[in-house]
Amino acid sequence: MPSRKFGDGEVVRGRWPGSSLYYEVEVLSQDSKSHLYTVKYKDGTELELKESDIKPLTSFRQRKSGSSSSSPSRRRGSRSRSRSRSPGRPPKSLRRSASQHAEIKEKKEMLEINLTPLKQSGNSISRYNGEPDRIERNDIAHRNIQNKSYLSQESSYLATQYSLRPRKEEIKFEEIISKEERNITKGPKSLRTFEMTATEPEDFEFGGGFGAFSIMIGLPVMLFMLLLMCREEDPSLANLPPPLPPLANLWETRVFGVCLLWFFLQALFHLLPIGKVVEGTPLCSGRRLKYRLNGFYAFILTSVVIGTSLYWGIELYYVYDHFLQFAVAATVFSVALSIYLYVRSLKAPKDELSPGKSGNIVYDFFIGRELNPRIGHFDLKYFCELRPGLIGWVVINLIMLLAEMKVQQRETPSVAMVLVNSFQLVYVVDALWNEEALLTTMDIIHDGFGFMLAFGDLVWVPFVYSLQAFYLVRHPNEVSWLFASIIIALKLSGYVVFRCANSQKNAFRKNPNDPNLAHLKIIHTSSGKNLLVSGWWGFVRHPNYLGDLIMALSWSLPCGFNHILPYIYVIYFTILLIHREARDEHQYHQSPGQNLGWEEEGTGRLTEEVISGRLVTFMTVPPDLLCPCL
Repeated sequence: MPSRKFGDGEVVRGRWPGSSLYYEVEVLSQDSKSHLYTVKYKDGTELELKESDIKPLTSFRQRKSGSSSSSPSRRRGSRSRSRSRSPGRPPKSLRRSASQHAEIKEKKEMLEINLTPLKQSGNSISRYNGEPDRIERNDIAHRNIQNKSYLSQESSYLATQYSLRPRKEEIKFEEIISKEERNITKGPKSLRTFEMTATEPEDFEFGGGFGAFSIMIGLPVMLFMLLLMCREEDPSLANLPPPLPPLANLWETRVFGVCLLWFFLQALFHLLPIGKVVEGTPLCSGRRLKYRLNGFYAFILTSVVIGTSLYWGIELYYVYDHFLQFAVAATVFSVALSIYLYVRSLKAPKDELSPGKSGNIVYDFFIGRELNPRIGHFDLKYFCELRPGLIGWVVINLIMLLAEMKVQQRETPSVAMVLVNSFQLVYVVDALWNEEALLTTMDIIHDGFGFMLAFGDLVWVPFVYSLQAFYLVRHPNEVSWLFASIIIALKLSGYVVFRCANSQKNAFRKNPNDPNLAHLKIIHTSSGKNLLVSGWWGFVRHPNYLGDLIMALSWSLPCGFNHILPYIYVIYFTILLIHREARDEHQYHQSPGQNLGWEEEGTGRLTEEVISGRLVTFMTVPPDLLCPCL
């Protein structure tokens, strides 16, 4: 058995995971199997470290500095400098004006690291509580106040005074500042500044402007093709394209009026003062928007309205008979809403715009410029995500069930139609019951509200997700009870994976201190976000997506195997989730330091990013010296 290098109770310096910073720790024990040391930091945090990450106190030497009692504003973002003149600093004979001094000071502050601490959690030896809020870096005065109040004397001293080897990044950091000082002394003509306007990103999503334009044209065309094929007796790919109806038959003002009535009815339900009010995730400005959670109540009220309509003998078959016209009307409304959203976003404050905006008109119209467009307290994006389209999907399914009984002259609906309606009803009710989980999705916290979400929420969801029920109206499929039992078991297994994974993720985001989550293992990232790597999230990276795909398959199986049309949804959903996973990874790697969570452990470093039109320098540091980023 190999001898231990460090004994229990010995005070040494341990490297913080994901950085090159060493802190004073006390050795508590060593695992004889893994050879990992359990160490305790001064703030009480206990972590397991490799022997190579622990150094004796004698291995460190204190760096020389101008003064050990320098102010926090001198220590922020860069180590203390000696009084000797650096090669890039002009001689003392060159005197600067007061305005030049102020300009140099501002440039230094633009390069300083913005640090925010996190509160320590008590339910795990390696967990920190919460996600840091992003702070606007163009508000230097506000940032200085926060830095002075957050940054402690001890953490600043350790972060800037001790290291095992010289830091090239810090030397480079000082050279940048010195170069700016030298340029300013030469006069305004040679002045270079880090203040710059944000340019279009090099890596557009969805193929950039051309890809966005193609999607905006292709999706409506694909939708109408699918609906036309479902009405054909033989909806096989060999019969593409289906015969097109006259253009005059695609529009009916009465249908458009019904669409508007549905939209405003759901808006009225949303505005009712019922349901609790919660706060969303922090915005770039640090504030949190408030949301009223009453989607389930809106669903109940809608059910009452539909039931009353049936009791009064209102013919809902009209929706099936004019289904294509309803799709056209919904598309026109979504385009009009997208135009309104883009125009209003041109006057929106900078801190209310989406981080995905690019400056390309076509791309921004598609992806959305404004993150949370609101009319008073009415949040347009949040409302459209769950209400008109999702509840409309269930209503359309019910109408298709009634249409099947009328077209096929049945006294009761088929088993296949009952399965499709039941499965998708459970899915929608689950989404409305767990409405608060929507506030942590990419759609809400990252994507702007443009054509992509407007068309997807108001057109694609109600008309494509109901494709199986629409297909069964004219293409009946008899399902045996044995096969139905297998499909139900598949649906339940997918739902268990989907719901348990999402519940675990949302519970952790809401309260990492929950005792029920104490057994979960996590990975710290240098941005402060913690990644679940156990429980459901220890099997696959996105277990909620896996459950979603299993349920999607169970929705299509009742339609049989005669045509591929009912499985278009599964194919589309697979592509959607693969692309969503790629977007998750892209956004994760775009955030400074976040890739340390998935990839092998990195070392402390400086990273330059252009944020809100400014060049900001970040450093990979422990959570108690954290750069706030999304």
